[in-house]
Amino acid sequence: MALRPQHRRMTTTQLPSRAPQITDRRRAARSVRLLGRALLVLLGVLLAPVAAIAAVWATASVTAELALLAAAGVAALVVGCALPVYAGLRRRTATALVTAAVLLLTSATAFLTVLQPLDEQPPHPRSRPTGYWSLPTGSRLAYTLQHAQGRPRETPVIVLHGGPGTPGDGPDPLERLLTGQGYDVYSYDQLGSGRSGRLADPSGYTVARQVADLEAVRARIGARRVVLLGASWGATLAAEYLAAHPGRVARMVLTSPGVLWAPAWKDRSEGDIWDRLTPEQQQEIDALEDHPRLAAWSLLMAANPRAAHALVPDSELDPIFAELLDIAAPAATCHPDRPLRDLPASVPGFYANQLTGEDQLTVPDPRPALRRTRVPVLVLRGACDYKNPGIAREYDEVLPNATLVTVAGAGHLIDMEQPEVYRRTVTRFLDR
Repeated sequence: MALRPQHRRMTTTQLPSRAPQITDRRRAARSVRLLGRALLVLLGVLLAPVAAIAAVWATASVTAELALLAAAGVAALVVGCALPVYAGLRRRTATALVTAAVLLLTSATAFLTVLQPLDEQPPHPRSRPTGYWSLPTGSRLAYTLQHAQGRPRETPVIVLHGGPGTPGDGPDPLERLLTGQGYDVYSYDQLGSGRSGRLADPSGYTVARQVADLEAVRARIGARRVVLLGASWGATLAAEYLAAHPGRVARMVLTSPGVLWAPAWKDRSEGDIWDRLTPEQQQEIDALEDHPRLAAWSLLMAANPRAAHALVPDSELDPIFAELLDIAAPAATCHPDRPLRDLPASVPGFYANQLTGEDQLTVPDPRPALRRTRVPVLVLRGACDYKNPGIAREYDEVLPNATLVTVAGAGHLIDMEQPEVYRRTVTRFLDR
C-alpha cells in the first residue's frame, strides 16, 4: 500500500472565519463609491450654473445676439448637469436620468427667471410743448424753448441737466425769470434720457458725444455764443464744452458741480450719496435691485454693454433707475430723512448714466485749456452738499474768472432747498 500523507479533516468550527472581514471591506468600499457618486451629483448642482454663467460671459465678449447667448447658456447647463450625474450614477441609468432631469429643470427655471422682463412702470412726465432736433451727430434730442419777453438778447441760455441721464421736467421758475431778462431759454434732454432718443449700442454714450451734441445745438439755434447753466454733471459737461469751444461761451453758471476731471479723483473720495442713505432707504434700494435678471445684466455689462442692453433694454432699466433716484433724492439734501416733494417726473436714462460716467475716466485733461479762458463763471455749492468741497474749489482755482459762492442751508439741490437765494444769485450774475 502506498503511503500517503495523512490530512486531518477540520471541522467547520475549526476553520478560521474571514467572511465578516470581507463583508466589512465591501461595505466600506460601497460607502466610498456612494459618497463619490453623491459628490459628483453635488458637483453637477454647483457647477452647472457656473458653467452656464461662464459660457454666457464668454459668448457675450464676442457677440451681443441674445439668441446665441441663450444657446450658450442652455448648452453649458445641459452638459454641466448631465456629465457629473452620468459619471456618478452610470450603473443606475434610470436614477441618473431622473437626477439629471431634476437638476436641469431646476437650473432651467432659474434661467427662465432671468429671461422674464421686469415690470416696473415708468414715470409719467408732465405734458409740455416739446420740439425735436435731429442733429448731424446722429442724435435726436427733445427740447423746450421759452422765448424772451421783449427783444431777445444775442446770447440765449442753454440749460444742461445733471446725471448723466437725469433731465428735469419742464421749465422752472428761474428759467421764467430769465425770459424776463431778455433771454431765450433752451432746455434739452441729453442723448439717452428723457424724451430724447436712445442708442442701440450703449457704448456710444460718451463725454465727447455729449459735447458734440451741445455744439450741434448751438449751431442749430444760430447763436454765436451762449450762456450755459449746468447742474451737477451738467456743470462737468459745460466745462468740457468750454475747453473745446472757448469762443462759443459768454457766461456759465455751475451749480453743485460734478468733478472737473474724473481721473484726478480716482484715489480721492468725491463724496457718495449712497453713504447718506437711511437704513430704510437702503432696504428699499436693496429690494429694488434684488432680482436674478439684474444679476445677469450686471455680469453682461462687465463683458459687453451691447449684450447687457439686449437682455435688459432701456424700457426696463429706466423705470427702475427713476424709482432708485426717487428713493435716494432726500440724501442729496441737508435733511436726508425728510421726503422731497415735486421731484421731476421725467424718464431718466440708465445706460446714458452708466456709460457716460465710465467714459469720464478716459477723457483728456481739460484743465490746461480751461486755465486759458476768461469767461465769467459763477460756481454755486450748497454748504451740506454730499460732494467733496474740493470739487467746487477746483473749478474756482482752475477757471481764472470764476466766483465761488457757498449757499447756507442747502445740499446738492440748491434750487429746491434755497430757491429764492438761488434765483437771486443767478439773475444778478447774468444781469451784470
